[in-house]
Amino acid sequence: MKYSAAPLLASLLLSPLLLPAAEPDGIRLSIDLATPGRPISPDLVGVFFEDLNYAADGGLYAELLQNRSFEYSATEQPGWGPHTGWELVQGGGGEGNLGLGDARPVHPHNPHYLILTVTEPGSGVGIANKGFDQLPVEAGKSYEASFWAYQAYMGIMWKEADQTKPMPVSLQLQAKDGTVLAEARVAVTGRAWTQHRATLTPTRSAPEARFVLMAHAQGGLALDMVSLFPRDTFKGRANGLRRDLAQTIADIRPKFMRFPGGCLVHGPGVHRYYNWKDTVGPVEQRRAQRNLWGYHQTFGLGYFEFFQFCEDIGAKPLPVVSAGVCCQHAGHSPGRGQEGLPLAEMSAYIQDILDLIEWANGPADSKWGAVRAAAGHPAPFGLKYLGVGNEDAITPAFRERFKMIFDVLKAKHPEIVIVGTSGPFASGEDYDNGWAFVRETGVPLVDEHYYVSPQWFWENLTRYDTYDRAGAKVYVGEYAAHDRDKTRSTLRSALAEAAGLTSFERNGDVVQFASYAPLLARRNHTQWHPDLIYFDATAVYPTINYEVQKLFGNNAGDTLLPARLEGVPAGVRVTGSVVRDSATGDVVVKVVNGEDRAFDATVVLAGAATPTCHLTATVLTGASPDVANADGQPPAAVPVVAESEAGATFLRAFPANSLTILRLRR
Repeated sequence: MKYSAAPLLASLLLSPLLLPAAEPDGIRLSIDLATPGRPISPDLVGVFFEDLNYAADGGLYAELLQNRSFEYSATEQPGWGPHTGWELVQGGGGEGNLGLGDARPVHPHNPHYLILTVTEPGSGVGIANKGFDQLPVEAGKSYEASFWAYQAYMGIMWKEADQTKPMPVSLQLQAKDGTVLAEARVAVTGRAWTQHRATLTPTRSAPEARFVLMAHAQGGLALDMVSLFPRDTFKGRANGLRRDLAQTIADIRPKFMRFPGGCLVHGPGVHRYYNWKDTVGPVEQRRAQRNLWGYHQTFGLGYFEFFQFCEDIGAKPLPVVSAGVCCQHAGHSPGRGQEGLPLAEMSAYIQDILDLIEWANGPADSKWGAVRAAAGHPAPFGLKYLGVGNEDAITPAFRERFKMIFDVLKAKHPEIVIVGTSGPFASGEDYDNGWAFVRETGVPLVDEHYYVSPQWFWENLTRYDTYDRAGAKVYVGEYAAHDRDKTRSTLRSALAEAAGLTSFERNGDVVQFASYAPLLARRNHTQWHPDLIYFDATAVYPTINYEVQKLFGNNAGDTLLPARLEGVPAGVRVTGSVVRDSATGDVVVKVVNGEDRAFDATVVLAGAATPTCHLTATVLTGASPDVANADGQPPAAVPVVAESEAGATFLRAFPANSLTILRLRR
């Protein structure tokens, strides 16, 4: 894609440079502090969440029990069924069995439920769940257990029994050896579905506990939505998020969050797209379904929770909806599977999108604003950005349906910025066609994706220099440097992404948003490598690449300052950017050295208002570019921070294979 645009002033960027042997005073970095500089996006670094790699259920969503609503199916995994994740417990001579009901569900969207039959109560007959791989509990911490139930019958079916008697039920946390760590008792009465709650506080920690629900009388009990949450969720939210994972994301200080996908949005079939309406309201009324990536999706982490998380971490919400077509790889037909919603259905589908905007931004007494308010958020969420489509092939079916959506949204909600798509690659037919379509329709913001080698980033540092300054802005919605072994997130790949981020900053008048992808991955349940943050049931394992995102997120600016790096010829991997943060007045210098040797540079602050400044220097480097973090081991590369005073001219060393951030405060 080429534009006839005015070129950037050479003084506004640090070009990729060849690094020869040089004397300490042979390289000079000159920064013009007197010039106002050029405004750039203050929202550059964000995060992109997709329920891939068990990122939601078994991940960020804090629910500890697997298959809580008995909706697992062989269509998700060949060996799965409604009882997956559960086992029958028969204590002290107790006898019974597990069945499945669908005649009178809690809600039509949640069609199946468990029938627990107790023929001989003994010391209890019930069900047990060991969570996702394991269920760790900590001594003294509280866990909120809940379940929905009704009495099917008491005594023996078809024989007379006293139906006025309640069914006594116990809830337990047990250690691996069966020791009871915490217990509560409730009574289930009547044929109306009723939710029961109890708090369990274990007396000792157990890395592999299990949750047990047992009935203690002869009879039949209908059960659904059997749940266990830690009370200590992120921000203490009910139906909330796993605190350590959420905090790790929050520590990036992302300025926006894109959700719920990704390929997840348009789905594996024309009517299998991610429907936001299935993900709001009481959790027992949400419609679970097979995840595009081959596992179960409860939608417990739904649109309300996404928007609430954005608010909690100060990130702008950027939801993405289908453009009315499914993935071009749907139906097991790579490249040929795209189908469009029937045109007769498009009006209703577009209304769903309009309803989403009302749900997010409408008053509490509007139809969909009332649904938001009922969930505990009467004030509007302040939605400003909405993605339409994801990596779609730019076909006639796509064009027609996207334009139908875009035209209605533009007319009815001109305040909403629509984000279009340019396909899955940094170049090629869909990319070219996507950008041509954007110019034709006037889409204001375009989502570009690229998963490429580290060297690609170094070779494309001037990619956005020639983009049309008067045209659509760019959102680099999915990007990552894939090293030779994609399972290893190396320092080499992290520095390549840092180099890319400096180029985004230098072109921050065009590149408005950028987000690494994918964000999360659970160990032993990962469909895609590499990822930014790995985790298991008990720990979080950030990559070196995460440290780069965090450093850029915490050292953002809103003005690009003129800067020049002199004294080295062009060719090898050294680049950077200089920005000012208007909120603090700080000047932030970022330099990426992708070479295997260090260099010294004289830094000159031209036009400085005072002769000295406070310098906070943060350096991320490692023993070699091939190092990567390993689970449970000390990080292979850790940011090191040093404080000092600096004059208007000072000497600075930039280590081999490093990202250096100099924060200058007057």
